[in-house]
Formats: sequence, C-alpha cells, structure tokens
Amino acid sequence: MAQEKVAIVTGAIKGIGLAIAKEFASKRIKCALSYYDWLDALDDMHETMKANNADYIALPVDLTQQDKVKGFVKRVVDHFGRLDILVNNIERGGWPIVHGKYTRRQWKLEFDTTISAKYYLFCESLPYLKKDGGGAVINISSISGIVGRSGPAGLIFHDCYSLANRAISSLTETWAREAAPEVRVNEVMLGIFDTRHGPGTRGWGLLSDEQRQMIIKHTLLQRTGRPEEVAKCVYFLAEQASYMTGSVVRLDGGYVLGGEGVAEVPKGVVDPDAPLYGGTKPPE
Repeated sequence: MAQEKVAIVTGAIKGIGLAIAKEFASKRIKCALSYYDWLDALDDMHETMKANNADYIALPVDLTQQDKVKGFVKRVVDHFGRLDILVNNIERGGWPIVHGKYTRRQWKLEFDTTISAKYYLFCESLPYLKKDGGGAVINISSISGIVGRSGPAGLIFHDCYSLANRAISSLTETWAREAAPEVRVNEVMLGIFDTRHGPGTRGWGLLSDEQRQMIIKHTLLQRTGRPEEVAKCVYFLAEQASYMTGSVVRLDGGYVLGGEGVAEVPKGVVDPDAPLYGGTKPPE
C-alpha cells in the first residue's frame, strides 16, 4: 500500500494557509505547518486541524533565516519519513494605507518574507521532494506583481510587495526547470481574498466604503475570494495537474481584466454585400 503523502504548508496558522491544510487533511495528506506570528490564532489552528482528524505537526520557525529553514525541513522529514509537497504560502505585504511610506525595516521584511523565505524552503526541500518522485511545489503569489500600486487596489499593494510578487513568477519558471522531471512547480496568483487583502484584514477596514466598492466593481465576479477556493486550486495543482509545471494560475475573480463590460458590436458602415477586399464582386 502506498504511503500517505506529506506536505509542508507555510503561513498555516490562519486564513488561506489553514484552509489549504484543512483541504489536504480531508484528502489524507499529512501536514507540517509552520507558524511565527499571529500567535493569538494558534489555539484555533490546533482545534481546526484536530476537528478534521488531521495527521499533522505544527512548528514555530522564522523562515527568513536559512539555517532555521534547514532545521525545520529536517524535523519534518525526521517526523514523517518523507516530503512530497511544498506549499510556499509565506509572504508579508505592508499596505500603503496602513504603513505609509516605506521604512528600511519594512522594505527588508517584505522582501525577506515574500522572496527569500520561499527560496530557502525550495532549496532545502528539493532533495527530499525529488527522492520519491511525483513531488510538487506550489508558490502562492499576488496580482500585485501585475497591477502594482495602480487602480483601485493602489492602497493595498505597496512597491516592494509588488516587485517581490513579480519575481515569484521568475522563480516558478526557474524552479520548474531545476526540479524536473521528478517534481512539478506551479504558482497560484491571488487577487483580493477574504483574510488576504480583503475583508478580515486591518487594511480593508481602513478603506472607505467607496474605495472598497471600487475594488469590487473592478472585479468581474463582483466579490472577493474565499480561502477554500484557494485551497481547492492548490490541491488540484499538487495532486491532479500531473502534466502541468512552470505554470501560473491567476485566481483573481477577473480583477486584472477589470470590471468594464464588452460593448455590443456596432452595425458598421460597410455594405455587407460589397466586396470584402475592394474591386468588383465575383461573378455569380
């Protein structure tokens, strides 16, 4: 009988990370969850995982420190005996409306958490992911890498966070080449979600009603996303997208496309019976 798979899910103490861990647990994937801050949510994380009969461990670790990452990955493999999936969900984004202009500390924190931590995790995990074959890495990124500090979301996405998320797609492509053929590497690019950028975050509460409505109206589906929708997408990439690697799935409700409708095709000025390319009509 095949062994049950093991996944590292970072940023799993609440929100999207916890939703991913719940989805994996429901599919009998064992989980190693990392956490560092938001410790007021720790008890709820344990209660959620136990309520879902999860086989899991939860470990505190500062993933911006490579030596700590190395120790964390080793503890996971020592505990479960293998590693099959890495969900690179760790990030740090400082809203302009919350933090104002950058300080040196805030810039470094956003880059180290959003980029460096992902890099360390991939490097330390890859030998184990390759060992049994069929491994998967899912990088979680943001549409900030496309839209930056512009449009209705300009108060949400700050400069360093945006450039870091644009860089994630480059890493996804490079890692897909490096990890093939044993390991697939893909990316989920998120729009405005509950608990990430949207409702349930401090920054969302600081926006005016008009500013929030502008963001919703700019989104084709006219709503924010739900954490469980991310979780289902991540599970698909980890377990079902067996011929997909180096790809980016944009899960944004159509925000990048914008909320503008498509105009009806006008009648036009050309006689529909006239020759299409000039000259005379061909004989009947």
